[in-house]
Amino acid sequence: MTPEEFRVAGHALIDWISDYRQRIDQLPVRAQVAPGEVRQALSVIPPSRPDSLEAVMADLESIVVPGITQVQHPMHYGWFPSNASLASVLGDIASSGLGTLGISWESCPALTEVEEVVCDWLRQLTGLSEQWEGTIHDTASTACLTGLILAREKATQYSETKGGLQSEEKPLVIYTTEEAHSSITKAALLAGYGKDNLRMVAMNPLDRSMNPEALAEEIAIDRRAGNRPAAVIASVGSTGVTAVDPVEALARIADKENLWLHVDAAMAGSAMLLPECRGLWQGVEMADSISWNPHKWMGTILDCSLFYVKDPQHLIRVMSTNPSYLRSTVDGEVTQYRDWGIPLGRRFRALKLWFHLRLDGIDAIRERLRRDLENAKWFATKVESADHWNVVSPVNLQTVCIRHTPPGLEGDALDQHTLNWVNRINQSGEAFMSPSILDGRWMVRVSIGVESTERAHIERLWRILQSSAEAAADEQKAI
Repeated sequence: MTPEEFRVAGHALIDWISDYRQRIDQLPVRAQVAPGEVRQALSVIPPSRPDSLEAVMADLESIVVPGITQVQHPMHYGWFPSNASLASVLGDIASSGLGTLGISWESCPALTEVEEVVCDWLRQLTGLSEQWEGTIHDTASTACLTGLILAREKATQYSETKGGLQSEEKPLVIYTTEEAHSSITKAALLAGYGKDNLRMVAMNPLDRSMNPEALAEEIAIDRRAGNRPAAVIASVGSTGVTAVDPVEALARIADKENLWLHVDAAMAGSAMLLPECRGLWQGVEMADSISWNPHKWMGTILDCSLFYVKDPQHLIRVMSTNPSYLRSTVDGEVTQYRDWGIPLGRRFRALKLWFHLRLDGIDAIRERLRRDLENAKWFATKVESADHWNVVSPVNLQTVCIRHTPPGLEGDALDQHTLNWVNRINQSGEAFMSPSILDGRWMVRVSIGVESTERAHIERLWRILQSSAEAAADEQKAI
C-alpha cells in the first residue's frame, strides 16, 4: 500500500469509525454470536492476492461488529469502564503511523521524552509528590508483576544476580485480600513466590477493606514460623466492589516491617484526578510503587497503564539488561525505558495520553468523572428506596452492587433468580452488567462510567432492571 492509497483508505476508515460511534447506541450491547461463529465466517486459507478495501470493510461490518461486546455503548455497565476517547484514538493512529522502534532513547528520543512528560503530567494531576517517577505499561497486570519482582529483589538483596529464589533459605510471603484483583495472584505465581506463600488477609466485613490488625498478626505468625514477609498489595477501588484498603495504616505496618507496599488503583486511579477523592488513597506517599490505568475510567484507549516508583534506581538495577548493540554515547544522561519493565521494545503509547489530554483537556475529563459519581449516587438511592431491592456494598465510587430479593426466595433459589434476571437483560442486548459473587451469594455489579452514558441511560437501566427482575420472579414462582 502506497502513502496515497493509505490516504484514501484512511479517510474511508475514519468515516466508518465516526459513523460507528454515532450509531453505537443502536447496536446490541452484548456480542450476538455463538462460540466459533466469527471464526467460521472467515476464510481458512490466507489471502494470496490483495483484496479490495470495500470487501474488507464489508467483513468488518458484517462479521467483526456483531462479534463485539460494545463497551463504548452507553448501556454498558459490565466489569469496569473501558473508554476509548476519540482524542486518544487519534494518538493511537499517530503512534501506529509513525511506526517507531522503542528499544532505547537513541532509537526514538521523542518516544522516551514524551512518555516522561505525560507521566509527570498525570503525577501532578493526581496530586502525587515529585518523589514519584513513572512509565507506561500495557496493563496493571504487568505493572503489578513488576512491582512484585521489585519486592522480591529488595527482600533478597538481589538474589537474581546469584542463585535466585532457589537459593533462598526462607520463603518470601506476600499479603493481600480476597478482594484484590486476580492479577495479583497471577503475578505472585509468575514472580516465583508460589501460591502457598500468598496470604489472604482478613477484611472488614462491611466494606471489604484489608484489616490492618489482621495484617500485623499474619506478619507476626510468618516471622515466628521462619518465613520472610516481603510485600503488601493494597487495593484502591477493587474490581469486585471497589473496596478501598486503608493505605496509610497498611503503609505504617509495611514501613515498620520493611516490606514493599504496592498500591493497585487500576480503575480508581482515575478518581484521583478529582481532589475531593484523594482521601481514598491517603498515605499513598508512603508506598513504594503505584499502578493505575488511564485506559479504564479516564478514557485513554487500551493499552495504557501507569506505573510509578519512588526509587527508579532499584527498578533499573532489577530490570536492566545492556547488550552491546544498544549502547550509545548518551547512556547515563537519558532514561532508557527498556530498563523500567519486562519488554525490551515498546510502542509509542505516550502519544495516546498526549493527544487525549491536549485535545480533550483535564477539565472536561474531570467534569465527566463527577457526572458518573453523581449518577452512581442517584442510582443507588433509587435502588435503596425500592421494595425488595438492596445495595449490598458501600458505593465508594461509580460501581453499585445490587440484589433483588423478592419475598420467599433465599439461598440457592435467590442465586438462581439473580442470574435469571441479569442474564435475561444481557441476552436481550438492551444493557450489559456483570454478575459476581459476594459473601458466597450472587449479586450484580452496575459499573457506571462509559463516556457516553448520561442520566437518561441510567434511568432507562433502572426501568429495565425492575421489569426483568419482576418477570424472572414470576417465572420462578410458576415453576
